[in-house]
Amino acid sequence: MKRRMSLLLAGALAVSVLGGCGSQDSSETGEKVRLMVWSPSEDQSKNSGEWLQTCCENFAKQHPEWDITFVYGVADEATAADAIAQDPEAGADVFMFANDTLTRMTDADALAKIGGKYREQVESTNSHEVLNSLIKDDNLYGVPFTTNTWYMFYDKSVFSEEDVQNLDTMLEKGKVSFPFTNSWYLPAFYLGNGCTLFGDGTDESAGVDFGGENAVEVTNYLIDLINNPNFTVDADGSGIAGIRDGSISAMFTGSWDAAAIREALGENMGVRSLPAYTLNGEEKQMLAYAGSKAIGVNPQSDYPVQAVELAIYLGSAEAQQLHYDLRSVVPCNTELLSSGEIASDELVKAQNDTFNNTSILQPFVAQMNNCWTPVENMGKGIRNGSITHDNAGEQTEAMNDAMNSNGI
Repeated sequence: MKRRMSLLLAGALAVSVLGGCGSQDSSETGEKVRLMVWSPSEDQSKNSGEWLQTCCENFAKQHPEWDITFVYGVADEATAADAIAQDPEAGADVFMFANDTLTRMTDADALAKIGGKYREQVESTNSHEVLNSLIKDDNLYGVPFTTNTWYMFYDKSVFSEEDVQNLDTMLEKGKVSFPFTNSWYLPAFYLGNGCTLFGDGTDESAGVDFGGENAVEVTNYLIDLINNPNFTVDADGSGIAGIRDGSISAMFTGSWDAAAIREALGENMGVRSLPAYTLNGEEKQMLAYAGSKAIGVNPQSDYPVQAVELAIYLGSAEAQQLHYDLRSVVPCNTELLSSGEIASDELVKAQNDTFNNTSILQPFVAQMNNCWTPVENMGKGIRNGSITHDNAGEQTEAMNDAMNSNGI
């Protein structure tokens, strides 16, 4: 094989299984194919039902014309994107990635376009919004398998359905945990009061508008929020721990924590899209970042046809149904979303309501990388008390300047 494994990949990725799949007839007559496939460890764990191995075996059975050997590597969506972008030749044929890493990979010519009949198939089973999260310059990169965002879980014995429509109402009745120093979450308040990122999210020349009076109002709100005795910062697993011991009654996270929260709260687990918050007497809707996770294909693959076919299968209704059954991964396939069991699932509804109604598509322009650290520093500064009402205006403008600078 021409493919080589660099020292970087050897350190970052763990190759877990090497095995052949296919029928006996195909091993005698089929074209020999070797595909390296990366996924997060949870998708390969025996405790989680070995989703990836099962899907690959099913794929091989459907293609007896190929004698396929699969090499499974462990890499989460961010690690895979970094590794592929740095050295496509050494990377997997098929891998999973989050859409916010798309530009990094396309700039490195490390992500294949999905075109022709394959694009038509993907377009026929996904919403316009999901497709947009994977399109750049009118080209589709990747096969989506789930939306990627966060929302609110809460204890129904503490909060009513009316309570959870507004964060400030909730804080009058129970303790709420929020990842305040995490820059994937904190912008929800600024976005809710009209702050913008790169125009519609795609225009780098428009820059970031997290300054001005709108943003200063939010910073002052957050200073009061952090001092509310019923508000606590979720960090290092404290939110889940509080849900388990009953000291916290609501937290903000995604489907990845659903099983643990359901185990802790049982029938009292509530989940819904983001609430509003009250700013200067007016309700403002919190807005999460939203995107997708997808199956990507390495343009350097020695087996491009088989790699694309496998990607299409791993994002198919059949594979998404299994992902949902084994790991509660919320599907994005429109056929599945209209089916009885999935359509009635409260978690699925919360994720899709958030994606459709209380979120913005997370920009994946290159300058978005300048936005994470300044927002994180804002959260940390408010938490540690160095950002106060007296300097809120100055500190907000400093954050905005940093978000618009290539120096951070």
